[in-house]
This record gives sequence, C-alpha cells and structure tokens, in this order.
Amino acid sequence: MKALVKEKAEPGLRLADVPEPAVGPGDVLIKVLRTGICGTDLHIRAWDGWARQAVRTPLVVGHEFVGEVVGTGRDVTDITAGDLVSGEGHLVCGKCRNCLAGRRHLCRATVGLGVGRDGAFAEYVALPATNVWVHRVPVDLDVAAIFDPFGNAVHTALSFPLVGEDVLITGAGPIGLMAAAVARHAGARNVVITDVSEDRLDLARKVGVSLALNVSDATVADGQRDLGLREGFDVGLEMSGRPEALRDMIANMTHGGRIAMLGLPTEEFPVDWARIVTSMITVKGIYGREMFETWYAMSVLLEGGLDLAPVVTGRYSHRDFEAAFADAASGRGGKVVLDWTA
Repeated sequence: MKALVKEKAEPGLRLADVPEPAVGPGDVLIKVLRTGICGTDLHIRAWDGWARQAVRTPLVVGHEFVGEVVGTGRDVTDITAGDLVSGEGHLVCGKCRNCLAGRRHLCRATVGLGVGRDGAFAEYVALPATNVWVHRVPVDLDVAAIFDPFGNAVHTALSFPLVGEDVLITGAGPIGLMAAAVARHAGARNVVITDVSEDRLDLARKVGVSLALNVSDATVADGQRDLGLREGFDVGLEMSGRPEALRDMIANMTHGGRIAMLGLPTEEFPVDWARIVTSMITVKGIYGREMFETWYAMSVLLEGGLDLAPVVTGRYSHRDFEAAFADAASGRGGKVVLDWTA
C-alpha cells in the first residue's frame, strides 16, 4: 500500500510502498478515506528536537483520519465491514491504575498513533477495536477526519461550565478555532480569541466569536473594555503554548477564574504564581481526549448543529502532500485535509 513515511532521521517525508498492516484478533482494518495534518506531523516532517527524541525511523506518520472498515479480527463483535469510523490516536495499556479505573486518558504508558507506532497516513490502518469510534449518524468526511483534534478542543472547552460565562481563548490555530465554536455553541456570553495572524482571526469571526483580537496592536485589557467587561474573564482556554499569552490570560482573569491549558510550550517559563494564588485561579492541564466521553460529546455537538466547516481551509490529494504540508505549516489557515481516494 502507499503511505507517507519518515524513512530516515532527517527532514522530509516520502510517499512509499509499505506492507499492509497486520490485523490481530482484537483489531479492525480500516481503508483510509481522508486524513488531517496535525502540528505533530509538522514536527516529524521538520525533524526538530522533539521529533528526534520521540520518533524512531522508519515510521508511517499521521493520526487524524476517517475511513471505512474492511475487516475485523475474530474477537471483534460490535464493529462490522462498511462502518464509517475515526480513530482515537492514544493507545493505552489497559492495565495501569487509571486504565482499570476507566480513566484511560490518564494512562502513563500511552503510545501515540503515528508517533510511537505506524500511523494513518496510508491507504490502510489497523487499530484495536477499543480505539475505534463508529459514526452512527451522517457526518461530513472532512469533519470526521479531524475528530482527533476536535476532541482536544472539546475536552479543553468543556473542562469548565460555559453557560453565561466570558471566555478568553489564546491562539486561533485550528484547535483554538474549534474551541471557540464549541464555547459559543455551549452558551458562553462572550468568546474572545487572540492571535497575531489576521487570516486566522478572520476564520475566528466566521465561527462566531464576539471579538477576534490581534495582540500585535491591541491588548487583552483593550478587548475587555471593548466588550464592557468589568471583572475579567471567567474561563480561559490557552491554546498557543506562548509564555506571553498565558501571562496575559492570568492578568485578565476574574477572581476564582478557571484556565484550561492545551498549548504545549517549547520551554519552561515563569508565570505570576502570586496572582494565581491570591486570585484563586484554577489551572488545569489538558492532553488528548477523555475516552470516550469526549467523543460522545463531539458527535452530539455536531448533531446539535455545531458547524466546523469554516475550520477546514485546505484540501489536497495525498499525492500532493508536499503542498498540503506547506499550507499547514504556513500558520495562515485552519485544518488541512488529505484525500486518500483522490
């Protein structure tokens, strides 16, 4: 089969012929239809410091996908050929304390699809049935392809109650945009998103934010004044991983405010812990999705009319992966999708 492979410990990817994946008794074989390019894939393609530590070559990359089931192992009873599915990209041990308690998203032995094992940027991918999400109602293929990062957005946005709250989101990348759409759909009073890219801020306006703020020429405090907020933001969703973004967020939270952090910083940095303590701010780290409560929430949100169409801004054949990766790395658009049937 054709697959996008990190063949050597150097920058770049190659579309190559590789063996089809083996299917164990508890596995599902999936014909891949579309895939989404993630920041993780960009790191692996660039072969940066993180990728050099996390990845062993050769590796089939990719973890965001939608596909059609074409085969199942003998122990799989609730998934059948023809089912339209997406996949949970975190494979857990099933034996640790958190897994046994049903908190699989907290497994310490998690292996990432397309990072620690061969991934989904291929014509076929095999996954344990316990990592397969069956779409029981119709869903747009582009949206189904990005259920994994959509789950990150939902997990982050729904960490705290949002109804009637004023929400600040730092970082208008694809996941920040999806979180903004979720917050608005979930009943937030005001949703403010910050970035330095006008292209991405324009996308944020399309998903219905109250204010898209370019922090290269305005401050979060300016945004508060524009909206008439007197006491600060109730909920913060930090999606950028930027030190200055978190500091601005902390400085503009109300007393008792709550912050969910998904953005991964590239290095350690100081924050105003005195402000966090004296303002009684809660800070919660988010990684991945709750399996599978978040997935259930995603499907219900889409059934309820949540529109993610503006978030997908690039569509390419998998054979045009170089152009697709360049688009995704530009920092100007939303999600980029590869079509494996084109």
